[in-house]
Amino acid sequence: MRKLPPLGSLRAFEAAARHMSFREAAEELGVTPTAISHQIRALEDICGQPLFRRRPRPLELTSAGERLFPIIRGGFDAFASAIASASPRASHKRLRVTSPNAFASRWLVPRLPKWREAYPKIPLEIIGTDAVLDLRVGEADIAIRYARRMPLDLNGKEIFRDTFFPVCSPELLTRRGQRIDRASDLLHYPLIHFDWMNRDRDAPTWSRWLATARSIDPSIPETNKAWDLSFREELHAIDAVVAGQGIAMFSDVVVGRELESGVLVKAHDLSLSGYGFYVVHVPNHPEHPSIEAFSAWLRLVV
Repeated sequence: MRKLPPLGSLRAFEAAARHMSFREAAEELGVTPTAISHQIRALEDICGQPLFRRRPRPLELTSAGERLFPIIRGGFDAFASAIASASPRASHKRLRVTSPNAFASRWLVPRLPKWREAYPKIPLEIIGTDAVLDLRVGEADIAIRYARRMPLDLNGKEIFRDTFFPVCSPELLTRRGQRIDRASDLLHYPLIHFDWMNRDRDAPTWSRWLATARSIDPSIPETNKAWDLSFREELHAIDAVVAGQGIAMFSDVVVGRELESGVLVKAHDLSLSGYGFYVVHVPNHPEHPSIEAFSAWLRLVV
């Protein structure tokens, strides 16, 4: 017979370790922080050693806690997956996927026929938005987050990372007749910008690209030129560049199909690192089998 700790102690530990907060774990489980503390103390007594460092704050896992947490979390995920897969409605419920607008339009939507071929019984609802929907209150089942690092309060995996470089229409280069041999040659062309909603000062924008280029080639003149045409939406900036209206800094993931087909081309080889695309969901989601299928599919169709 297996000798296991009380389920309540395991749930309290998993929630506290995931949130790194007894208070937030208590809110999730509908108990008091004191009850969480007592449950974890009971588990620590069984283990014979502390699982958290409680002082000084913030809360941290001990080495024993770090070894235990992924095993307990994986166990709860497995329970949720098994229970959901036993439900007769599990394979027919619509899976709601939220994604940044440009990624949804240029990367995800063109690949959806492959999803329907592989999983005809799991319909998708694609929610393209640059707003961050709250998965914990059920605004979507799964999200593709675009960020520097994995969101700490969610389960998930990194799909891939992107790179930014100047991109334009080959028709623009032909029409203008000005070769681009050096970074400074781009200043003879209209530069197109779009808003970065996260306001990251290290975002791969024209300002940062020009500063990087100048550090490599000091002969590039100092200029106040940041851009000639600006859009709120990245999709509109892509449309303008495809139409030959200028050069923009784009993700090799978002405009990958256009680059592969030759509709767009690199204007210069100097690139900037972008962010990661993460597929994330709340722990113990009732649609875990469908979520795992979608996550695995995303990595396969890259």
